[in-house]
Amino acid sequence: MKSNSLIRLIFVMLIVACGSAAILGFVYDITKEPIKRANDAKELAAISEVIYEEFDNNPFQERTQIPLKKNKGQVTLYPARKDGKIRAVAIKTSSNKAFGGSIELIVGFFLDGTISGYKVISSKETPGLGSKVSEPKFSEQFIGIKPKRKTFKVKQDGGEIDAVTAATISSRAVIDAIQKAYDAYHKFSTRM
Repeated sequence: MKSNSLIRLIFVMLIVACGSAAILGFVYDITKEPIKRANDAKELAAISEVIYEEFDNNPFQERTQIPLKKNKGQVTLYPARKDGKIRAVAIKTSSNKAFGGSIELIVGFFLDGTISGYKVISSKETPGLGSKVSEPKFSEQFIGIKPKRKTFKVKQDGGEIDAVTAATISSRAVIDAIQKAYDAYHKFSTRM
C-alpha cells in the first residue's frame, strides 16, 4: 500500500509541476512583448536625455552593435541625425564591476568625442549609496570631458572624478562603463 500512495504522490506532483510550467510559459509569452516595449521606451527616453543636439531620425531604428576589444562583449550605438548627418551618438554600455553586480548606462557623445551626459537604465546598487551615481552631483562631472586613461579615474585612484561618498566601487563601475562606451565611440568615429 505504501508504494501505491508514493506513486500517486509522485504522479500528482508531476502533474502540478507540468501545469505550473505551462502556466509560467504562457504568462512569459503574453508579457514578453509589453516588457520589451517598456524597456525600449526607457532606452529611447534615456537617449533623448543624453543627446543635446537636435535630431530628426529615430536613433533606436538605426542602432548598431560595436564589438569591444579582446572579445569583451559589445555595446550598442544609436546615431542621432539631423538632415541625414550624424550630429551626436548615444551608446548603451555596462559594467560588471558595480557593487550590486551589473550596471547599464546610456552615454551621450558629441561628434568630437566629448561626453554630453549619461543616464543609468539598469542597476542593482544599494539605495541611498551606490544609487547616487544617478544623481546630478556625480553625473554632471562627466559632461564636457573626453576620457583619457590616465586621468579618467576616481580621485582615490589618481584621477579627476570625485567618487560618491561610501560608493567608490559604484563610481568606478560607472567610469568603467563610460570608458567602454568611449572606446567604442572612438572605433566608430574612425569609420565615419
